[in-house]
Amino acid sequence: MIKRIHVNQHIIRSNAKNGEMQPCITVKTSKSNTYCHEVKVHGTTRVIYSPNKPLSCGAKVWIETEDKVECEWREYHPQGFFTETKIIE
Repeated sequence: MIKRIHVNQHIIRSNAKNGEMQPCITVKTSKSNTYCHEVKVHGTTRVIYSPNKPLSCGAKVWIETEDKVECEWREYHPQGFFTETKIIE
């Protein structure tokens, strides 16, 4: 299954404006859309720039892989943060 990874610039702007840490990295497949703070790809990747045919979300640059992707999501608290990891095969 193809996974497309890109950074959502609207969330980055919102985080800066509101002092938040919402996840801005998106991993898209034909079945799901997962937001995370960190991504590890276990295999080969391609970086694609396609200004004339962007993704449906508007992204013109993304990373594409068919290999396993590990998504790390963090919830921040004054005492520290909680981490959750999801594997996308």
